Amino acid sequence: MPSVFVQGRPTASYPPFAPEARRGSVRRVTEVGEEVLHRPCRDVTEFGPDLAALIDDMFRTMYVAEGAGLAANQVGLGLRLFVYDCPDDEGVRHVGHIVNPVLDALAPAARRLLDEGEGCLSVPGAVMAVPRPDRAVVRGLDKDGAPLLVEGTGYFARCLAHETDHVNGHVYLDRLSARERKTALRQSGGPGGGGRGRPGPPAPGGAR
Repeated sequence: MPSVFVQGRPTASYPPFAPEARRGSVRRVTEVGEEVLHRPCRDVTEFGPDLAALIDDMFRTMYVAEGAGLAANQVGLGLRLFVYDCPDDEGVRHVGHIVNPVLDALAPAARRLLDEGEGCLSVPGAVMAVPRPDRAVVRGLDKDGAPLLVEGTGYFARCLAHETDHVNGHVYLDRLSARERKTALRQSGGPGGGGRGRPGPPAPGGAR
């Protein structure tokens, strides 16, 4: 089994950070309560230098924030796009970006739910257990408009589902009960919360 997959394809070797990050600039990460995080993003329709530059910035921002994934609305732009650099449960590293991602609906017989800790750069300091399928298939495009399919299992599947939720206008808090949501907001110091909690274990969109 290759140790790194880039854009869903096995790669013989890869640097510690995606090359895009060297070209990018750090952007502010939006936080829960900001409108851009809570409405569906629009499809990307223009492919070119501006989109490539945004992807560069998103990689750089994700690494500086120590995240495993980052969606465009987490840097304030309501576009269907996310980047990721995330391991799966076997330790295989997955790196890439997906434009206009759509998560396949899996038959119940082809999946099992894992109820594990999840965090988010847009909900800083909070980690809560969220049930997610142990497998995910996302279809979309790359920055040049070519078709793209990315599959993940375990932790990486959680990342793919988490980031696709973002572009659909949802944060992981939306999958929690009212009591759990209040606890998470209290940990993060977000709307309705108290002070910031200590960072928890690695989770998609959160600390590595």
